[in-house]
Amino acid sequence: MAGYRKRDRPTGAMLENVRTTGRLPTGLLVFGHGSVDIYQGIVPVLVPFLVAERQYGYVQVAGFVLAATLLSSVVQPAFGLLTDRFALPALVPLAMLAAGAGVAFVGLHESYVAALVAVAISGLGVAAFHPEAARLARSVTGGTHVGMSWFSLGGNVGFALAPLVAAPILAAGGLAATPWLLVPAVLGAVVMLPLLRSGPVAGKRRSTAGGVDDWPRFRTLSAIIVLRSVLYVGLSTFLSLYVQQRVGPGHTVSAVALFLLFAGGAVGTILGGRLATRFGRVRTMRAAYAVAVGAVIGIVLVPGPALLAFIAVAAIALYVPFSLHITLGQDYLPNRIGTASGVTLGLAVSVGGVFAPALGLLAEQTSLRWMLAALVVLPLGASLLTYRLREPAPLETAQAT
Repeated sequence: MAGYRKRDRPTGAMLENVRTTGRLPTGLLVFGHGSVDIYQGIVPVLVPFLVAERQYGYVQVAGFVLAATLLSSVVQPAFGLLTDRFALPALVPLAMLAAGAGVAFVGLHESYVAALVAVAISGLGVAAFHPEAARLARSVTGGTHVGMSWFSLGGNVGFALAPLVAAPILAAGGLAATPWLLVPAVLGAVVMLPLLRSGPVAGKRRSTAGGVDDWPRFRTLSAIIVLRSVLYVGLSTFLSLYVQQRVGPGHTVSAVALFLLFAGGAVGTILGGRLATRFGRVRTMRAAYAVAVGAVIGIVLVPGPALLAFIAVAAIALYVPFSLHITLGQDYLPNRIGTASGVTLGLAVSVGGVFAPALGLLAEQTSLRWMLAALVVLPLGASLLTYRLREPAPLETAQAT
């Protein structure tokens, strides 16, 4: 991988080399990304157990989502700025271990404040991981739609596996078993080491890629990501409790609902890369958010187990644009790849949590069903905002102009 060290967007012969030799590095990236984002998925899994063992209300459990995401959403762009100036490969495994350690500590102390701090540390680890990892993924995959969708898939797989990994552990040992949840972070850090050894030299100043930064369209894209993030966090935080009300009590149905939400996201991510290759990123995003409107309406209105199908559709629709946000952001800001990655990837997994307490308060004042119904305006707004975007010119064209 030595030929990729000084370039963020390989082209020509280098792209061909990526296609023929990059499968193993891409696989390592997928695994590493999943071992971090599993902790984003574990926080919603913790919610029913926190309610059952510690009798927390909707606003209190929403506070955990806020703790996991507020710090992350604030500092992730800062990490992006930092990685635009310096190569920090050691940050990747350290961030992974912090993400796991925070979640592992949640069940070890009865204090609500201590648990909030632990979850915040986990969120900080997630924030530190993504900008440098996204830059590495762009180098390994050549920045192609399909290649970056595979990188994004790793995060989706982590989300999808979270209920399957965490729910049995917590069901068997309760919150006291949370230290076992550190294992994915340790495995992920070990798996990523070969990539880091072949990456840039730590401390070396980044070079710019050239081209013109399109800040107006990048801000519009960021607004779309915020709307999507609020919707997704609202679903992932409260869906397990809502499904228990609509389908039946028990942790099993909650785990099934979350698995469909997260697994559908994995399907949507891969589908998004392929659709964008054929139809373009902006058109694909516009259609996906329109589908999400109908899917959320189905979750609210359809009774019984049938609503699980709409959960799956909503997940696919919300994750079709996921990797497209990243590549669009990087192409809108070709001179600030780390910043673009920190904002697009960071906002996608964090900023929605800032609104989680407000959603919890709305649910307490009305009901979970009315709160979910209010979320329908978010994908509608996102779809409309895509009309203000355009496909960026290829980097080579931008440099020529």
